[in-house]
Amino acid sequence: MSDRREFRDLASPEEARAVVGALDIDPGTETVALADASGRVLAERVDATLDVPGFDRASMDGYAVRARDTFGAGEATPETLELVGAVHAGEKPAVTVDPGTAAEISTGAVMPEGADSVVMVERTTETDGGVEIRTAVTPGENVMLAGADIAAGGRALGPGTRLTPREIGLLAALGVDEVSVSARPRVGIISTGDELVRPGDPLDSAAGEIYDVNSDTVAASVEDAGGDPVLYPHAGDDFEAMEGLLREAADECDLVLSSGSTSASAVDVIYRVIEERGDLRLHGVAVKPGKPMLVGTIGESAYVGLPGYPVSALTIFRTFVAPVIREAAGLPEPRTATVTGEMAVEERYSEGRLRYMPVGLVTDGDGSTLVYPVDKGSGATTSLVDADGTVAIQPDTEVLPAGKSVEVTLFSPDARVPTLFGVGEDDPLWSRLLDRIRTPRYLPTGTADGRRRLREGVPDVAVVSGPQTDDPGELLGGWEREWGLAVAPGSEVTDLASLVDGDSRLVNRDSGSGLCRSFDAELEALADKRGVPLAAVTDAIDGYNLTTGATESPARKVAAGEADAGLALRDTAEKLDLGFVPLGTERVRVLANTDRTGKESVERLAALLEDRAELTTTLDGYDVGAGE
Repeated sequence: MSDRREFRDLASPEEARAVVGALDIDPGTETVALADASGRVLAERVDATLDVPGFDRASMDGYAVRARDTFGAGEATPETLELVGAVHAGEKPAVTVDPGTAAEISTGAVMPEGADSVVMVERTTETDGGVEIRTAVTPGENVMLAGADIAAGGRALGPGTRLTPREIGLLAALGVDEVSVSARPRVGIISTGDELVRPGDPLDSAAGEIYDVNSDTVAASVEDAGGDPVLYPHAGDDFEAMEGLLREAADECDLVLSSGSTSASAVDVIYRVIEERGDLRLHGVAVKPGKPMLVGTIGESAYVGLPGYPVSALTIFRTFVAPVIREAAGLPEPRTATVTGEMAVEERYSEGRLRYMPVGLVTDGDGSTLVYPVDKGSGATTSLVDADGTVAIQPDTEVLPAGKSVEVTLFSPDARVPTLFGVGEDDPLWSRLLDRIRTPRYLPTGTADGRRRLREGVPDVAVVSGPQTDDPGELLGGWEREWGLAVAPGSEVTDLASLVDGDSRLVNRDSGSGLCRSFDAELEALADKRGVPLAAVTDAIDGYNLTTGATESPARKVAAGEADAGLALRDTAEKLDLGFVPLGTERVRVLANTDRTGKESVERLAALLEDRAELTTTLDGYDVGAGE
């Protein structure tokens, strides 16, 4: 019987916050050079040790005078004063302003002895007899007195102040060259699992290997929260190796984060390491995504185990871990950016735990904000960029109806609604069109999904291909593309019949794609010609039900030697240096939401479609004149 850890008595989100918040990750303070202090937080008060400015200085170009000598002066009754010299910034005055005299002075220059004000140069005229003053000034006018900015002994900046360019400037003016700041907590980051490979290293997908997403994304999140991330080597699922790595990180860091190996599985060794070598305080929290979560200590270091799926890992980090890192670094809670919008579609949920639902934003034809779910599952890394924020769905909520007002917590205050939101078929020419639109978002989920979502009124546009059906929306434009079978050199597949009658292995596209529907139409025509049911033809093809969700995937399977033929575009086959068996052409159609044809980005897209021919110069099998 396997030793399988189950999630029992899941902690509530409030309990999890309390447990994580009780962890001690205080890194203390450190002294840094002023040049390295931007963004850091002062650990102690800074007092001024000198006046700023340290002298009375002119605040504009003009003439330094005694104010009483200008009383009564005006445009019609100017006063002429004897010019005794000049004072420039950065030099010690060599003149004295006595009654009836004036000195030329530059902005920022030290006021000469005897002068108490400055007449701006625009209200003066130099003459053979001196300088003519055409306005009266009061004592101190156009002069910044010593200590007017900050006086010696005054409180310049207090502890907890985040140092921005303004504070850096003040410290520089005080002559401060180094400051005591809150140290950044050192956060060790360990990704676990035998299946993980570091980006840049060779990947064996056939062996179930995947690239390590969490190490870099969690490290970036730690840095954004004010911590100092320390990446450790990837750890497999070996108990002794994991224990050694965790102990090393605990000795060197204030907080250790791991991702993966926290779910209920016999290979989840981290659970046992913490339980046997440290103090396990929490296992599991009633949140979706992110139920697998460990909290404890290893020696003197705090420890949090994040789930392995990237969306879950970042949800747990952002919700529970980032606040304690910010507090340890002395940083305030970030400005929370929220947007209110209406649900574009109905969303059902009944799992009985708090759910942070990833959502995207789009504006309708009136400029109002619509909110739509972007939930491909915790294992889908594209959810990280396809969503703009989250909506918190309480455990007792079973349905969010379309039109309901919801509050979206944005992932960043800088998040912006995409200018154009589209869904549908993947296509090389369409990708080039998107490159010419500012900040678009496109979900290549296939023709069927594009049609469905456009009927629901969610996206601005949908891209569809394959046999003509009752397309929703308004046609903006389109083109034709040649499709068929990508085959390895020397393949026995030369036409559709040889695929059906032979023993070659096929990789198909998913049933929601336009390519698959075009393929099915050709197979149905062949079945009619032979007088047999369609199922008799499809059942004869080895791999007909072996499908992939991306345009290039079947051809890449062929290039890797994993299949004999793959449903593909001619352009893809040429790109991968494969043979190509043409089976036909299909129309690609760009459909606009009828309520948003006046939207600026949709109008921009319509104009680009008029000039789409120039984008096909390096694409094989495209005819832009046949898609209207």
